[in-house]
Amino acid sequence: MLHWRPTELQAHLTRVDAPPLLLDVREPWEFELCHLPGACSIPLGELATRLGELDPQRETVVICHRGGRSLRGAHLLEASGFARVINLEGGVTAWAEEIDPAMATY
Repeated sequence: MLHWRPTELQAHLTRVDAPPLLLDVREPWEFELCHLPGACSIPLGELATRLGELDPQRETVVICHRGGRSLRGAHLLEASGFARVINLEGGVTAWAEEIDPAMATY
């Protein structure tokens, strides 16, 4: 598993042909407040039962509020055979601070 800061993820997104799946594991109300463009939402509590919706071969960036839930989600993905998993350190809070100051925060 890799651990990237928002600046590392942003740089990666600009140089890849096939973008990674941006998997937001926060609760739906949190996702509605703010999320990275193109992110999909599967709350951490549902992730284990919804793994079949995801491609284990696709590079997957796991995102949450500050990085704790996404780390748990990333561990679950790895334990389930996902090969290319990245945890976004600092979550959407760090993304707002480092990349998009106009993003809503909470």
